[in-house]
Amino acid sequence: MNKAILLCGKICSGKSTYAERIRKQEKAVVLSCDEVMLALFDPLLGDRHDLISHRVQGYLYKKSVEIIEAGADVILDWGFWQKKHRDAARAFYEEKGIPCQFHYIELSDENWQRNIAERNKAVQAGECDAYFIDEGLAAKFQSLFEAPAPEEMDVWYENTRP
Repeated sequence: MNKAILLCGKICSGKSTYAERIRKQEKAVVLSCDEVMLALFDPLLGDRHDLISHRVQGYLYKKSVEIIEAGADVILDWGFWQKKHRDAARAFYEEKGIPCQFHYIELSDENWQRNIAERNKAVQAGECDAYFIDEGLAAKFQSLFEAPAPEEMDVWYENTRP
């Protein structure tokens, strides 16, 4: 049976790059909350960002079930920063009898800072569609992120960067 692969990791940890590699290996479909948000909404949504992001995730959950039932694996590329969100996702798929795997993308703080700097440079140059991460936003994301326990994850990938 096809499965859902859920990527857990900080913003700018390399989840999207990892998702693309897994997509090719597994012949899967990547569903990215950021991709939808940036395509449809102003990146500066302010207080409405979390509400709209939650709605987009709900929509992508429904689509993931349709895709799995149609015969393909699905990769959810949106971080699952908090344990309660990981638990809810696992329960969602278990209720539907769909296997799911959590993959954690871990990286050092030094590499995380390098990823943020490189991504911000690419965003400013118009080379990619992504959110610009200033120091305040990075600190906010860092405070929201709850690193998973090893028993929560099926795959633990260390992004060491070249």
